[in-house]
Amino acid sequence: MIREGKKTYFISDVHLGAPALKDNRERELLFAEWLREAGRDAEAIYLMGDIFDYWFEYKTVVPRGYTRILGTLASLTDRGIPVHFFTGNHDIWVFDYLPEETGVVVHREPLTTTIGGKRFYLAHGDGLDATDKGYLLLKRIFTSKTLQWLYAHIHPNLTIRMALNWSKNSRLSKNTEGTGFMGEKEGIYTFAESVLRSEKIDYFVFGHRHRLADLAIGENSRFILLGEWIRTFSYGVFDGHSFELRKYKE
Repeated sequence: MIREGKKTYFISDVHLGAPALKDNRERELLFAEWLREAGRDAEAIYLMGDIFDYWFEYKTVVPRGYTRILGTLASLTDRGIPVHFFTGNHDIWVFDYLPEETGVVVHREPLTTTIGGKRFYLAHGDGLDATDKGYLLLKRIFTSKTLQWLYAHIHPNLTIRMALNWSKNSRLSKNTEGTGFMGEKEGIYTFAESVLRSEKIDYFVFGHRHRLADLAIGENSRFILLGEWIRTFSYGVFDGHSFELRKYKE
């Protein structure tokens, strides 16, 4: 159960360091502020993917930057607040550095868990739409151990430049993130319906789509999309009784 006066927080798609965006420092400062404020009454914090626009861990090298965020995460976990980090399609290459240095619990697959007596199905959301064959193939490439090993043996100056150039052609750079939302016809919504056929879930919580949504699904369940931290600066809060989508600052 969630302790009296405590809340569970959910946030996704901050895309720290995105080369397509000009306000990365301001968003990083704001996100660090949000983490500290959430930490005042947090039972737990769930970072639901794409917190970083790019992340790759070498044996002895990590991406430059994010000092404020890493320090804030370490401070939260040092105080005993569980922080769960779901890998997204942009920060899929988290290995051992991030959990060892900051204390976050890394999840690479969807998680079904009980929070405050309610069953939650949690995932970033990428790769769940069975009709998105192109992305499913791309994800298989990104998660290939062989290709990760080969990538790691290229000098970081080159790989990071390659990744940033890739990101410049993303939905962010084209200003198309969150477009084409089909509501109950979304592939990820259809996936959630399939889960409900075999188990009881009270809340499905996803990121990835850069949309805010709180839809009924099944008889007594909710389908939640957390939005993003590019324009809406949104997040979710569960107090043990109800789930609420909020915007941090307009």
